[in-house]
Amino acid sequence: MGILYISYDGMLEPLGQSQVLAYLKQLAADQSIHLISFEKSDDWLDLLARESLRREIAATGIVWHPLAYHKRPTAIATAWDIACGISLGLWLVFRHRLHIVHARSYVPSVMALALKRITGIKFLFDMRGFWADERVDGNLWLRSGSMYRLAKWFERQFLLAADHVVSLTNAAVTLMQIFPYLQGRMPNISVISTCANLRHFKPEGAAPEELVLGYVGTVGTWYLFDETVAVFNELLRIRPDARILIINRNEHEFIRERLKAGGVPLEAVELCSADYSNMPRLIARMTASVFFIKPSYSKQASAPTKLGELLGCGIPCLSNSGVGDMAEIIEGERVGVALKSFDEGALTAGLNELLLLASETSTRMRCVAAAEKHFSLDEGVNRYRRIYVRLGE
Repeated sequence: MGILYISYDGMLEPLGQSQVLAYLKQLAADQSIHLISFEKSDDWLDLLARESLRREIAATGIVWHPLAYHKRPTAIATAWDIACGISLGLWLVFRHRLHIVHARSYVPSVMALALKRITGIKFLFDMRGFWADERVDGNLWLRSGSMYRLAKWFERQFLLAADHVVSLTNAAVTLMQIFPYLQGRMPNISVISTCANLRHFKPEGAAPEELVLGYVGTVGTWYLFDETVAVFNELLRIRPDARILIINRNEHEFIRERLKAGGVPLEAVELCSADYSNMPRLIARMTASVFFIKPSYSKQASAPTKLGELLGCGIPCLSNSGVGDMAEIIEGERVGVALKSFDEGALTAGLNELLLLASETSTRMRCVAAAEKHFSLDEGVNRYRRIYVRLGE
């Protein structure tokens, strides 16, 4: 079979490498894959990284077709990118007689829907969450606005036209089952969470002797960082020798501002950046991790990548309910604590429970086992492979 994979995320970005290429490199072992991605200009200007990645992708047998990502003016730029993707996609489908178009999220699915309408190619809608509702819940769009209505119209077309749908969570499937327009017309749906390469994200060395609370990733929009600061302050009250290790790419100034506002002494903080290859080494220094995500309607369809990576390294997590299947996994597997509220009492109780879990010698292996069960990249690849086979029949 020939597969056309379309991603609006660039392959020069960490997300593209961990959540697109990591899968496709394995799938390319028995599939012919053409990959369209949209690369950010700053990433593309790094000639050394670009050529290194091009050689790496070519060595797997994937044929990479990078296009330029355009940001402004937003609607016009996105429309232009969609037109470019459709044009290139049509040429590839006809030139290489491709069988399946695999679209990652909504903008690529607009391209895929056009390709299906024109050529009859099978369409795999890899939805990655309720994108339109995320824009509203993140205060980027108005629910009454034209952009939201247009995106929801397209969502309906995707779900009705797709030959197969992939959801990140079971919670999202439950919600889709009550969509009025899907009554009696539910598409074939598979649940494949955001997976982690557990050959890479694995325990390194013995558990750390010092008490280090870890935080990985972004702090903006969806993440409740002030609540994380409050948890660390409470930890310092219990254990004045504790430290917090924050791994973040480009929000250091904001992080320092929030730590200072929360009264955290900066000598107890280590703030650093890290590339993908160094992440397991840094995570191994953590005793436990904390992150809180703003619960909302759209987040019931989300699965944070960091959860699988942290658990794979044997690190228990303090987080919250209302986000996909996360609370059920954390609590059900006894690999952390999922808070139902963020008041002072709940934060303190959650921290104490997390510290008890971290002190149990069996917790580390439970975390690894939970990662294998719910977030294994190898299992995710196998599920995609089975979908491809079904669509190719």
